[in-house]
Amino acid sequence: MSEFEREAMEYDVVIVGAGPAGLSAAIRLKQLDADCNVVVLEKGSEVGAHILSGAVLDPCGLDALMPDWKEKGAPVTVEVKEDNFYMLGEAGKLRIPNFPMPPLMNNHGNYIVSMGNVCRWMAEQAEALGVEIFPGMACSELVYGENGEVKGVVAGEFGIESDGTKGAGYEPGMELHGKYVFLSEGVRGSLGKQVIEKFDLAKGKEPQKYGLGMKEIWEIDPAKHREGTVTHTMGWPLGSNAGGGSFIYHLDNNQVYVGFVVHLGYKNPHVFPYMEFQRFKHHPMVAELLEGGKRVAYGARAITEGGYQSMPKMVAPGVALLGCEVGMVNVPRIKGNHNAMLSGKAAAEAAHEAIKAGRSADELNDYEAEVRNGAIGGDLKKVRNVKPLWSKYGLTASLALGGFDMWTNTMGFSLLGTLKHGKSDAEATEPADKHKKIDYPKPDGKLSFDRLTNVAFSFTNHEESQPAHLKLKDPSIPVEHNLPKYAGPS
Repeated sequence: MSEFEREAMEYDVVIVGAGPAGLSAAIRLKQLDADCNVVVLEKGSEVGAHILSGAVLDPCGLDALMPDWKEKGAPVTVEVKEDNFYMLGEAGKLRIPNFPMPPLMNNHGNYIVSMGNVCRWMAEQAEALGVEIFPGMACSELVYGENGEVKGVVAGEFGIESDGTKGAGYEPGMELHGKYVFLSEGVRGSLGKQVIEKFDLAKGKEPQKYGLGMKEIWEIDPAKHREGTVTHTMGWPLGSNAGGGSFIYHLDNNQVYVGFVVHLGYKNPHVFPYMEFQRFKHHPMVAELLEGGKRVAYGARAITEGGYQSMPKMVAPGVALLGCEVGMVNVPRIKGNHNAMLSGKAAAEAAHEAIKAGRSADELNDYEAEVRNGAIGGDLKKVRNVKPLWSKYGLTASLALGGFDMWTNTMGFSLLGTLKHGKSDAEATEPADKHKKIDYPKPDGKLSFDRLTNVAFSFTNHEESQPAHLKLKDPSIPVEHNLPKYAGPS
């Protein structure tokens, strides 16, 4: 119990996180009941501030939430016109034709978007319906009721110094209580992790798997720009060192999203995902595209990749986990925003029915059933074996086996059943002395950049005295264990 008295505000539903899942939930709640009292808390200075996502969006989520999204002016206008897939060598490339790929891999009918802009637009739609949205409001802890149920969150706590003490200008924040709390913080959200641990929601599930996605926005020579073109690659520079691949999306206004994803289950702790991304841009195919252009933004984020087998239970008394809080990314499609939107819609509908029936602070089991048995579960189940196959057999074999399994799943069956991930990413890492150190080229400052320089293009800022938001459970482990045994991959 805090020595500071906190004020409390009461709502029907409290939503943490103004991403596609949280905003979809807020919009759907107000669509169903204009009198429903809904608040969305966003830690960023504005909605979209923490979303540097140039994505290919499957519009099925928007279609379900707002069928008239085009008429409402959604910033979803650049339709995919060209869809390419390449296998890269160090200097060459091999085009993989589209016809042998399962239909679910086809990007035609999808849109290249800025998810930051999409979320800003969704926030406008939510506010027009009467949703309260509070940006700049990080949530520091959960509030529990007498019976252990989640009944709210603490938001707006300010003035904590870097050593964890309360400074002279400390503000204790306030409690926001709801009949239900939705957590849509994204990957490994701090409150979501607490809920999963407290209520043992991951029991009986496969370990969650992760990837690291890095992205730069470039403005390129108009003569090289092809609006609506989507390109994905695999192979070089990762080779057999790690799983992953790249994407290049041509938006409008001569902008290109250049991104790179590294699966974090690699064995060699010398792999440096950031430098793999920088090296990738020196491939002749990529370098030719970017030469003469300029990088205008950079960002990175974690990606939940465990999929169907790794999704924890999504509900506990008073609380529901939405979107990437659970892990709804379709890994081979590199898409999760559509499922995030569908999860927000499903959670809202379950909460609406519960509140209408006079319930509160119980488990929204109808939400979980809809996720697992509806469109989201169907989307993830078809590709459930791709990630385990890749982890077990590597790139070449997994392309053939994974493609075959996706085809059979498209037809309604699988010869492989549901494969297990087995090891967690941490367990997959081997001691450094078993592997050769990787000598990465020095960034040239034109196509490739050192990490510190690129961080300046992420537009993040904080007070010097602000405490670190990533906290180690045991600060001795990186120095006494990770560094000598694993060469400090963390």
